[in-house]
Amino acid sequence: MGIDPGLTRCGVGIVEGTVGRPLSLVDVGVVRTGADLPVEQRLLLISRGIEAWIEATRPDAIAVERVFAQANVRTVMGTAQVSGLALVAASARGLPVAMHTPSEVKAAVTGSGRADKAQVGTMVARLLRLDAAPQPADAADALALAICHLWRGSATNRIQAAVAAGTTGAAR
Repeated sequence: MGIDPGLTRCGVGIVEGTVGRPLSLVDVGVVRTGADLPVEQRLLLISRGIEAWIEATRPDAIAVERVFAQANVRTVMGTAQVSGLALVAASARGLPVAMHTPSEVKAAVTGSGRADKAQVGTMVARLLRLDAAPQPADAADALALAICHLWRGSATNRIQAAVAAGTTGAAR
């Protein structure tokens, strides 16, 4: 499950697949809140929404976009708060969590860490064999996070398992 945190629109996307095999879309959507609501009510609605998605889809892992610095402190605060909700929901269920930067996600899905939202959406649609990019962009971004984690997480898990077993694959 990929979660693209946002206070107005929190994208949620679930993808199945493994490295070297075709990916498939399980579900995608957006948890929305009104900008007219107090922040604590918005966070409660998003928390409930994330929890409902987790209960409905039972993901194996959750990937969350890592918050990065922006000029707009208010936007960063809301994004960071929603990221925390996703982390708590995953932890409460014992689910592994990964955080990926926007550049890592873009590079994994498009080949370029500087891709724009349209390029990410186009590649998500192509990788999942969809007729069009999911809308809004927050939904496509959540799927891109899930894809990134499937691909990057698998390699990371194999490396960690090899290190734990005392082998790195290097010649002796």
